[in-house]
Amino acid sequence: MTEQPRTPRWRRRLRKVVVATLGVVVGLPVLAGIGLAGWDGGVDLDPQRELLPGVAIDLRTVDTARGPIEYDLHGDSGPVVLSVHAGLGGADQGRLFADWLSDEFRVLSPSRPGYLGTPLRSGRTLDEQADLLAALLDEMGVERVGLFAVSAGSPVAYTFAARHPERVWGLVSIGGVSLPNPDVAPRSALRSTFMNSIGQKLVKLTASVSLDTIVSGTLAETSTFTAEQAAARVDHIMQTEEVRRLFTAMVDATFPYEKRMPGTDNDSLQRRELRLPLDRIAAPTLILHGTRDGDVPFEHGEHAAARISAARHHWLPDEDHLGFWLSPRAPDAHRVVRAFLLEHAP
Repeated sequence: MTEQPRTPRWRRRLRKVVVATLGVVVGLPVLAGIGLAGWDGGVDLDPQRELLPGVAIDLRTVDTARGPIEYDLHGDSGPVVLSVHAGLGGADQGRLFADWLSDEFRVLSPSRPGYLGTPLRSGRTLDEQADLLAALLDEMGVERVGLFAVSAGSPVAYTFAARHPERVWGLVSIGGVSLPNPDVAPRSALRSTFMNSIGQKLVKLTASVSLDTIVSGTLAETSTFTAEQAAARVDHIMQTEEVRRLFTAMVDATFPYEKRMPGTDNDSLQRRELRLPLDRIAAPTLILHGTRDGDVPFEHGEHAAARISAARHHWLPDEDHLGFWLSPRAPDAHRVVRAFLLEHAP
């Protein structure tokens, strides 16, 4: 029997979250009062803004030899960690995901091409994106970096490490993509319009009145949890103030969709015939992957760890795609990564 092509996971995740959102929002009287069509969605695009209490960004754009690129640099001293963000992300997501490293490292968070303030023309292919990052380092006078890559950002980091080995002192990949997905299909115009406007506003509104609905919908797509495991994770996120705030900030760092969709679509296209130079990576590498990852299956982590000769791995048993940040065991995983980076930092 022929296997039917699967809709890309990020699209299924958005669709499920929006469907769950509709169930909550449609019956709310407040909907009529706000006027969904006229509401701006409450998205803050100030280049200088606070993502979380004590976590702020200062977005700037530099014209490099490879094209313009937007970035945030946090910290005044210490080795630089280059945070390579995931799909539906940007420099804000990269900063948010790597903030826990900011006590020991300077965190450089660029927006990859097609995300926020970096135009897609600055680099569509993985090679072009890797060279763009190298050009950014040139402009900033940074010789070498540690790479901290997440999900759809990992192919760019792997490519950078292979093409510019002299510029990398260490590489960490969290839930990273390493295998192709030939079944990627283009978005329809209708779906694009829905996700860019109505869907975004519904998610934002639902998050303000029923955050647990968004948490549950997200876990449905980022995990292969049992019902019991999912319920326990929802409880942990909702009842732990620091984790709940982080989750909310993660959701906010996917808005507005229209500023992130060109890059997300391009990531999907690059995955159709993904051929990563994993065997050419010489930098010390640490691969982390949850065994219950429902977004980027665990086999991606196994594949990268087997192909990169200098790789170590740290599997996350019974963890999903976001467990590195949202799990009760997240601090343990952070300690492993921090120790690895401190071991190899210049």
